[in-house]
Amino acid sequence: MRHFLSVFDLNPDELTHLLQETARLKAAHQRGERKPALLGHVLGLVFEKPSLRTRGSFEAAMAQLGGASIFLPSSEVGFGSRESVPDFARAMSQYVDAVVLRTFRHQTVESFAAHSACPVINGLSDQAHPCQALADLVTLEELFGNVKGKTVVFVGDGNNVARSLAIGCGMLGVRFVLAAPEGYGFEEPFLRTYRQRLPQAELVLTSDPVRAVRSADVLYTDVWTSMGQEAEREERLQHFAGYQVNAALLSQAPPHARVLHCLPAHRGEEITDEVLDGARSSVFQQAGNRMHAQKALLQWLLTE
Repeated sequence: MRHFLSVFDLNPDELTHLLQETARLKAAHQRGERKPALLGHVLGLVFEKPSLRTRGSFEAAMAQLGGASIFLPSSEVGFGSRESVPDFARAMSQYVDAVVLRTFRHQTVESFAAHSACPVINGLSDQAHPCQALADLVTLEELFGNVKGKTVVFVGDGNNVARSLAIGCGMLGVRFVLAAPEGYGFEEPFLRTYRQRLPQAELVLTSDPVRAVRSADVLYTDVWTSMGQEAEREERLQHFAGYQVNAALLSQAPPHARVLHCLPAHRGEEITDEVLDGARSSVFQQAGNRMHAQKALLQWLLTE
């Protein structure tokens, strides 16, 4: 039994396989072909945090594969208050074939997986967003074909999305640049693990977004204040003021460079309407790929 808590749970060959399967399933979907490969399977969705894309894409993916899903919101979960995470996992994992967890703390995902009788998927935690990374990497391949040697510049916070994408890029030979204000880059424990696991990967850290994007094939950004960080909002707005992905910054990138954002976007903060809705934005193509990537992941975990 396998879990998917981090992109590090895959090796490069497995990641490549999932990306190829995503492309195959997306092409089949566009032809109107929907094979019920998970007929009779049930997916549990256990969410402490609100969600649009993660919940919608997983439920749609499961339905298109012939299965069903059960959604449990935070009001019905009560991790650590109503009952312990291990107790919840031991019970819930007997009712379903896989569980997607969307939690505030990565330790919750790890504890659940340690006591689960079925595969566990991290639908977002404070440390990682591996399902988003799968969709991001599929989008890169759609835009550029062979992505080895390309450069992704992530402008903003070294958050869960940035960590997961950096790992995936490292596995595929994509140069990853994080342009973040001082104090908001990757933390040392993550960097140590990254360099141990991916010694050949090219990971660059800088505080200069203008210089960083001059070599970018992709400019990627995310909100500056994530869920659970609301108390830091005003301070973060000050520190990130020079890191907005706007027309001026995009003009410093090569003409072929495209823009990605994992959404939801705080328009007018980390990205402007002009860029998000512009001709160089692939953001909604990227959002659509969430469903196809998760179909590939579910099939892989439950049938392969």
